[in-house]
Amino acid sequence: MEWFVPVAVVVVLLLIVVSNIKVVPQSKAYVLERLGAYAGTWQTGLHFKIPFIDRIAKIVSLKEQVVDFPPQPVITKDNVTMRIDTVVFFQITDPKLFTYGVESPITAIENLSATTLRNIIGEMELDNTLTSRDVINSKIRVILDTATDPWGIKVNRVELKNIMPPQEIQDAMEKQMKAERQRREAILQAEGEKAAKILAAEGLKESQILAAEGEKQAAILRADAVKEARIREADGEAQAIRALYEAQAESIRMINEAKPEAAYITLKSYEAFEKAADGKATKIIVPSEIQSLASLLTAAKESVTDPEKK
Repeated sequence: MEWFVPVAVVVVLLLIVVSNIKVVPQSKAYVLERLGAYAGTWQTGLHFKIPFIDRIAKIVSLKEQVVDFPPQPVITKDNVTMRIDTVVFFQITDPKLFTYGVESPITAIENLSATTLRNIIGEMELDNTLTSRDVINSKIRVILDTATDPWGIKVNRVELKNIMPPQEIQDAMEKQMKAERQRREAILQAEGEKAAKILAAEGLKESQILAAEGEKQAAILRADAVKEARIREADGEAQAIRALYEAQAESIRMINEAKPEAAYITLKSYEAFEKAADGKATKIIVPSEIQSLASLLTAAKESVTDPEKK
């Protein structure tokens, strides 16, 4: 039994030593106090504290945290009371300031965000409040980040989760939205009818232009056909006249080659005179040669018909 007491003492000492060995996990920080005063901040890794002298005052999470605060009543500039709830995203950057800076950091952030929200909304009208969420979020974030900096807290983002105006305001807004949708529908319908009429008019215009172009092309083709026919007719007439003149020239050449006597030429002149006399001319000039020939022919005729006078 003499060995029991030393062994017990050794075991107790080992237990005390093991219990004072601490392993700080990732994204955690331990705030250490020694004899009631701040002694340091343990980061990730293995640490040993002095038994009965050192004490871990607070275990702080370094992750980004999200806090959803309940709806807060606010009054707008135009005296409309509504309820708004906010969501705050923050991260602890200094475990010492977070531990000793404020008694209840989350409650402090909640109250600070509520008062800040009331101040901002109080300077805005209802319509502005409903359409300016980004502006409100930015203003609240800047104010909270500045106010929580001495507490070792970094406010990364603030979001307005819900904006709940009174029921009568919601009913009025729904009626307004319905009227706006009806107005847009009427405008779109009128624009559609206008576009349809414009397209119909343009189609009629195009068809008339195409019809006119067709008529023009047809007239051009008809004119070309008439012109071609006239050209062919003129060519035919010219060829006929050319053939006639060529025949006459050939007959004259043959007569010239035959060397006709004067009596034959006079006879041909008389035939030409007869053809000229068949016309409608009132005056005919008879050459002297034809006159003498006519006298000879008349005399010959008389001698044949009346032999006694001969």
